[in-house]
Amino acid sequence: MTPVRKAVVLAAGRGSRMRRPEPGAGLDPGQEAAADDGGKAMMPIHGRPFLDHVLSGLADAGLTDVFLVVRPGYDAIRAHYTAHRPRRLRLAFGIQPEPLGTANALLSAEAFAGPEEFLTLNADNAYPVGAYRALSELGGPGLVVFERERLLAKSNFPKERVAQFAVLAVGGDGFLERILEKPEEKDLAASAGEVLLSMNLWRFSPRIFEACRRVPPSARGELELPQAVGWAIENLGERFRTLRSGEGVLDLSTRADVAAVSARLRGVEARP
Repeated sequence: MTPVRKAVVLAAGRGSRMRRPEPGAGLDPGQEAAADDGGKAMMPIHGRPFLDHVLSGLADAGLTDVFLVVRPGYDAIRAHYTAHRPRRLRLAFGIQPEPLGTANALLSAEAFAGPEEFLTLNADNAYPVGAYRALSELGGPGLVVFERERLLAKSNFPKERVAQFAVLAVGGDGFLERILEKPEEKDLAASAGEVLLSMNLWRFSPRIFEACRRVPPSARGELELPQAVGWAIENLGERFRTLRSGEGVLDLSTRADVAAVSARLRGVEARP
């Protein structure tokens, strides 16, 4: 079985939460500038963009080709990595013309993926290298899942944020059955036993692109990737095997996250 070598990194988000000023965030001038731009992926962490750590983890896991989905017009991500090409990865870029949601963003990577399966992840999350590697070697579509309490204990985000993550229904055979996107507290309280969460780390087949084109808009008026996955399950018969991870994830969504992420990455070398 040949491991997947391609990954799509969704980096076109406008960073509205990162733009919001937060008293006591303690950012340096370079970090303030990145935050004002909504630049989560390009937030300087010990002198390197946070995205360097994300890309370094992919390279450590054996990925070789990465497609970065970015904003139209001048984009700091595209400018930086055009001038500073990674040594261990081949990069390509795609543009999401309008902020229409993550499923819409993924469509820009269709030619890059071609007939092959590929990983998909957020640019503002640093996931465990072991999770990348296991997903790469899975042998079919799937996703990494996290148990809520363990994820809270090992990550940098507060309980209030975790309450907004997608909750998963997983069958006894280990395959995903349903996604409840951004549940309310009453939905979490009603869950029996452990609460399994998605952090948007996926392995897709090319059939996901049909789902991304055909999924209806969400209540927020966007084309969302979790809903496209649900559409693929219901309408295309696509099956997603779940892989459990007991590790944490670094999430860089707001200015308040910068200090905790910096502390976790102190002394960690990024080698994209």
